[in-house]
Order: sequence, then C-alpha cells, then structure tokens
Amino acid sequence: MKRRERTRYLIELGGLVAKAGLVELTDDDRAVMLGLLADAAAKLRSGERTQYLALWRRRGRRAFDDEI
Repeated sequence: MKRRERTRYLIELGGLVAKAGLVELTDDDRAVMLGLLADAAAKLRSGERTQYLALWRRRGRRAFDDEI
C-alpha cells in the first residue's frame, strides 16, 4: 500500500473509533481503547467468530444509517 493510501486508511480507522464514541467514553484513554479492541479480536478468534461478525455488522450498519 502506498504511503498516502495507508495514511488515508489509518485516518478512516481512527474516524470509526471516534464515531463509536470511544474517545469520549474512555476519556481518551488509549490503553482502554486498545484493551477494547484486543478483547474484540480475541472474540473473533473464538469459535463464535461468525456470530460476533454478524452482530457487530448489524450494529455498525445501524450506526451508519443513524448518521444520515
């Protein structure tokens, strides 16, 4: 991935963290945010991966729809 594309990609990922409200809800505590993401990653490594993906996809789509 080219540098400019990678930078844009990382900015977009940061935007998702902000849209989810994690910055405010954690008082911008990066360790807490990383812990949340690590916990989600662990769930995706479990035998319930498909169920978690479906659940989080539904919630994410709803959140995007609520923005409009």
